[in-house]
Amino acid sequence: MPAPSGLAASTTSAPEGASRSIRAAFDLSGKVAVVTGGAGLLGVQHAEAIAEAGGLVVLADIDADAARWHSKGVVTRTGGVVDAVELDVTRRASAEAALARVLDLHGRVDILVNNAASNPKVEDGGVTATRVETFEMQRWARDIEVGLTGAFVCSQVFGGHMAEGQGGAILNIASDLGIIAPDQRIYRREGLDESEQPVKPVTYSVVKGGLVMLTKYLATYWARAGVRVNALSPGGVYNEQPPDFVDKLTNLIPLGRMAERHEYKAAVVFLCSDAASYMTGSNLIIDGGRTCW
Repeated sequence: MPAPSGLAASTTSAPEGASRSIRAAFDLSGKVAVVTGGAGLLGVQHAEAIAEAGGLVVLADIDADAARWHSKGVVTRTGGVVDAVELDVTRRASAEAALARVLDLHGRVDILVNNAASNPKVEDGGVTATRVETFEMQRWARDIEVGLTGAFVCSQVFGGHMAEGQGGAILNIASDLGIIAPDQRIYRREGLDESEQPVKPVTYSVVKGGLVMLTKYLATYWARAGVRVNALSPGGVYNEQPPDFVDKLTNLIPLGRMAERHEYKAAVVFLCSDAASYMTGSNLIIDGGRTCW
C-alpha cells in the first residue's frame, strides 16, 4: 500500500525477531555496551544491569584505574564480560581512541549509555558558591562541558559509528531535576541569611534538561539509521545523605522514599534492548512520583 499523500514511506522496518518472546526481547546477549562515567555510583549499576542481561560491557571513565577496579567487581557479581577503557568525554580525540579500543576488543558497538556528569553537590565550594549570584563561570563551563557537551561528543563518535553500521541504542541519563526545578527548601540551613542559603547548583538542572532535548534531537536525526535514542530520568538515590535531608526530600515524593541504587536496572535493560524497539525520543521518568506533584 502506498504511503498517504504528503508522507514519505519509511525506510526503516521492525527489528529482526520482533515477534520473539518477551523474555527474548530483553536479552542483550552479544550486544556491546559502552557506559560513560562507568566508575560512578549509577554507572556501575547500569553496567551490572546490562551484564546481567547478557551484554558485553565496557566501563569508560576518565579515571581508568577506577574503571578497571569496578569492572572486576561487576564481573564478580554478574559473571559477565566487562572491560574498561580510559575516556575523557570532553575530548573528541579521547572518544575516538576509546571507540577504537572497544572495536579492537569486541568488533562492534551496539549501546551507548551517556552517564558521565560532574554532579555538583550543594556543599561543593562553600555555602554561597552554589548561589546564582556568586556562581563561578569556570564552574559553569566545566559542569556543562562534562555533563552536556560530553554526551554530545560521545554521541557524535559512538552514535555516529552505530548510524553508519548496524544501528543501536543511546541512553542519556537525565534527572527528575531536568523536568522540574529543584525545591531549594530541602537544602536550607537554620540561622543563615537568605543570601547565604545553599542551593542545588544551577548547572545540574541545565545539563539534565539539555540532555532531554538532545535525546529528542538525536532520536529524529538518526531514526532512519536505526539508532534509537531515549533518556532515563531518575529521582534521588539513597547514598548516605544526612537524615534531615532525606526526611525533607521524601516528603516531596508520593512513594515516601528515595530510590535504592538498583531500582533503575530493569529500566536500563528495557531502554537498551529490543523490548523498547518502537520507543525513541522519549524520557522515562522514574522518581517515585515526585514530578506528579
